[in-house]
Amino acid sequence: MSADRGHGFSKTPQRDILLVEGNGVEGDAHAGPYVRHRYLARRQPRLPNMRQAHLIPSELFGKLLRCGYDVGAGDLGENITTIGLDLEALPLGTRILLGPTASVELTGLRTPCVLIDRFRPGLKRQVLSSEKTGPTFRCGVMAVVRTGGRVAAGDIARVVLPNPPHRALPPI
Repeated sequence: MSADRGHGFSKTPQRDILLVEGNGVEGDAHAGPYVRHRYLARRQPRLPNMRQAHLIPSELFGKLLRCGYDVGAGDLGENITTIGLDLEALPLGTRILLGPTASVELTGLRTPCVLIDRFRPGLKRQVLSSEKTGPTFRCGVMAVVRTGGRVAAGDIARVVLPNPPHRALPPI
């Protein structure tokens, strides 16, 4: 669990966070009903915020470590770190139930920007993979908060798939 009031790249690890329905992570710079991503907010400030929460699979940290990048929870700007979920492979609209009451709905793949290379030079290349269908992002997923509640480290995350047909998560 991580949150930060500032718009820095990394977020401060927390024991728990409070997800607020339709808003995001309480006390986080990216919370709000309208877009809070600095680049997007300057251009279209009334866009709905599809990036209220950022989730990353913890397995990514091991992959990056094998490539020489020592990163951990919160370092890549995520709010929630999961274990055992292939987040990027889940379809658009998947709900993830977190802790006793909270839930988020997946809205897209996190697209790594130039800031990731400012954080650690060369890191962006490690979270991109070129496949025949185009680049694939391996930097977590973005979500909106559907049901509020407190989420703590160690809470169980449960996946609820949307009704078919399933659509792949778009880059956002």
